[in-house]
Amino acid sequence: MTKTPADIAPLQEIMARLRSQDGGCPWDIEQTFATIAPYTIEEAYEVADAIEANDLTALKDELGDLLFQVVFHSQMASEAGIFDLSDVISVICDKMIRRHPHVFAEPGSTSPGWDEIKAAERAGKAADDRSALAGVAVSIPALSRAEKIQKRAARVGFDWDDVEDVRTKILEEIEEIDQAVGHAALEDEIGDLLFAAVNLARHHGVDPETALRRATRKFERRFRAMEASAGADFPGLSLDAKEALWQQVKRTETD
Repeated sequence: MTKTPADIAPLQEIMARLRSQDGGCPWDIEQTFATIAPYTIEEAYEVADAIEANDLTALKDELGDLLFQVVFHSQMASEAGIFDLSDVISVICDKMIRRHPHVFAEPGSTSPGWDEIKAAERAGKAADDRSALAGVAVSIPALSRAEKIQKRAARVGFDWDDVEDVRTKILEEIEEIDQAVGHAALEDEIGDLLFAAVNLARHHGVDPETALRRATRKFERRFRAMEASAGADFPGLSLDAKEALWQQVKRTETD
């Protein structure tokens, strides 16, 4: 079993103290895997935010917060006699060595490919589910999950041959949305359009989750600039006036 690095030991001690029935924190004590999971997801996103902002000081801080989530879950598991942090570290060490035989294998040995290794891992986790789509987490962001599902399907030959086919599919989905307006099928058709858009991004080598995050951040930046320019009068401006402000902000960014 891999020994826990000494630098992590103080964090483990803090977590154990927070969870202690003798003088611990009431909030920390009452938490479960399920109640902490949303915070774990949030911390992962804050790591991504720091990276996208190229704020390395914030990245150090956010990585610490994410590490604390790992320690939190491990502490709860340890209390239940399931596993502890040392087990978590041991499992990931074994996994990384297994996934990189070209680095860790004996010289001259033949190494399986990445896809073969992942397929074997999935088979071990879900022996009753042999689908190429098995093991894609349901709780990850929808755009990321759609991309992963599409990649899995593509590996077994179910994919568009040409990016132009994807563009055609998007146009078809837009037409189907127009036909579904006012009907219960509208939500499904909009979902199909989003799925097709993910396909287009994938065929162009663009990560859809990152692309949408950047587009949203760009909109937010421009909208805030509009508000700052107009001041307290902004809400009362006509749509034409707001559009003019929007174009002005865009020109400022590109100048």
